[in-house]
Amino acid sequence: MSNPRSSLSPVAPRTRSTPPVDRRGFLRATAALTGIAALNSSGADRDWSGKTPVRYPDPDILVLDPRFAPYKIGNTPIQRLHVGNLWAEGPAWNAVGRYLLWSDIPNNVQHRWLDDDGHVSVFRNPSGNSNGNTFDFEGRQIACEHGHRRVVRYEHSGSFTVLAATFEGKPFNAPNDAVVHPDGGIWFTDPGYGSMGHYEGNKGPLQLKEAIYRIDPTTAQVEKVADDIHKPNGLCFSPDYKTLYVADTGGPDPKPIKAWDVVEGRSLRNGRVFVSMEITSSRAQEYGLAGITGIRPGKGLADGIRCDVDGNIWAAGGWVGDGYDGVHVFAPDATRIGMIRIPEICSNLCFGGPKRNRLFITASQSVYSVYVETRGAHIT
Repeated sequence: MSNPRSSLSPVAPRTRSTPPVDRRGFLRATAALTGIAALNSSGADRDWSGKTPVRYPDPDILVLDPRFAPYKIGNTPIQRLHVGNLWAEGPAWNAVGRYLLWSDIPNNVQHRWLDDDGHVSVFRNPSGNSNGNTFDFEGRQIACEHGHRRVVRYEHSGSFTVLAATFEGKPFNAPNDAVVHPDGGIWFTDPGYGSMGHYEGNKGPLQLKEAIYRIDPTTAQVEKVADDIHKPNGLCFSPDYKTLYVADTGGPDPKPIKAWDVVEGRSLRNGRVFVSMEITSSRAQEYGLAGITGIRPGKGLADGIRCDVDGNIWAAGGWVGDGYDGVHVFAPDATRIGMIRIPEICSNLCFGGPKRNRLFITASQSVYSVYVETRGAHIT
């Protein structure tokens, strides 16, 4: 027997007697079911140890728009893979080694989860209070180090190369997250969180305006590509590398995800708000989430973000409350189409697994995963 890919079956089979269901009709038809699941099955209430299996379909994977239904697999759960971090961040998938790498910033270590048996071990200690990690197209690890205010690359020999430590004679604030471009360029954000206290790095003054940078693959020069943003955090490219998306975790609430056009693979223009992370009262009612204490109009924040092959943005949402915290999925037109609720504040995510169809999520003290019926647009 085949299993359903989507559990809600929101759109009835189209027959001569069944008219098509538009988005609002879909939401009206499913709001009651979604609301019941939201009110009676909070992610904080389930047994995340795995000893008591969750009943399919997983009630914490929410379809808010018909476009998300094909991505939800009806017979797969959200799983907690590991617990014991202080602040888990920077997940990155290594396809050759078949392992997930992530940072525990305050503990100054990186961990590795093996795909073959789920074993977790310390990968790097000390780590320079690393935050974001990624791998380049040669399989070398790129890490953003809060503690040393730099971006480094770990070579195949085991040595490391400092790629960026200063700009115009001043130290970076605390590089946060990085992505790679097919031309070999490395793009990273520098909001400064690791230098604002002793917990995630070394406290010290921020000497540069918070900005987004690019490391040129030919000259190794660091170029500032945008600073019209408060606190640039997680970032990702669209599937065709023509748009750069960046989460802004500074400035007034609610926080947005911004977007820029990428010009010739090396500069940015036309900065704009892609989407606000707020769930308004009317949207909460429409989604069937009205009454959830964690849904607070006027609030909203995305941290790490990734793009899938269809151009949807998967954003780690947090710092709002239970029922909001988790993964928020936005279609290319900025419509919120789905949510994956997690019982902790989400920091970051990445696609991985042999088919890049497994979503890995770092969230406060834990690491989670869930299979989805799409694939990550890029290598990690």
